[in-house]
Amino acid sequence: MTVAIEMRLGIGSYAFPWAIGVPGYPSPEKPLGAMGLLKKAKALAADVVQICDNLPLHNANKGELDELRDAANDIGIRIQIGTRGIRPGHLLIYLEIAKLLGAKILRTTINEPDLKPTIKQAAASIIDVLPKFAGAGISIALENHESYRSRELVNLVEGIHSPNLGICLDTVNSFGALEGPEQTITELAPYALSLHVKDFDVVRVGNQMGFMIVGRPAGEGHLDIEWLFDRVLKEGKEPDAILELWTPFSDGVEDTIHKEEEWASRSMQFLRGKVG
Repeated sequence: MTVAIEMRLGIGSYAFPWAIGVPGYPSPEKPLGAMGLLKKAKALAADVVQICDNLPLHNANKGELDELRDAANDIGIRIQIGTRGIRPGHLLIYLEIAKLLGAKILRTTINEPDLKPTIKQAAASIIDVLPKFAGAGISIALENHESYRSRELVNLVEGIHSPNLGICLDTVNSFGALEGPEQTITELAPYALSLHVKDFDVVRVGNQMGFMIVGRPAGEGHLDIEWLFDRVLKEGKEPDAILELWTPFSDGVEDTIHKEEEWASRSMQFLRGKVG
């Protein structure tokens, strides 16, 4: 069965992390910026671009943000934005950025590299700022990561119970919480405001003692993408489907960037056949 649903298809800045620059690895010769990501989105015929924390928008000035918004409007691509953390002051900075860019979704994570709030602490922070987001018609989408199990995120969203709070459903991240995609998708699909389509494979290590979870182009791994879209559709949800990639490091950063480009092209071609 081929799934054809009304879902906008997009790319995220985590589809091109090597082109942007990955900490701890050699820097690209010409690092990709937000405007460059927008150009890639246009070349891939994407409807949406999600600019996340590996291209931190709070470092841009108003003129740069105005230019980005105008360029996106000119080519008909919608913008979503992303960050990390739920500290109220930080979220309010991104609320202003969202308003300036015309973004209706702010994707964020509860945890930060140096901070892992409890669910109760996260709820208090979100409740503090959510009325201002709701007043602006902008929603917060919490991405699932290994720091919290899906049921904890469901309890958080249900406890606050606002149409302006939901989930950015990532298909792979929750492996770190010992949850496979079937469990993660089933539990989080009813709350999905945004969807990260990230395909994967599970391969045995060379010594046969253990496995690795590795990235694959969309449609070339173990992720059942037709089932994913169908499951989300059955919940009455039509979140933007945002491509992300776990492209492995190859022989140098420039070779890896080239592979990343190939994977993005193959992935978008596959996904266009699944999204109406």
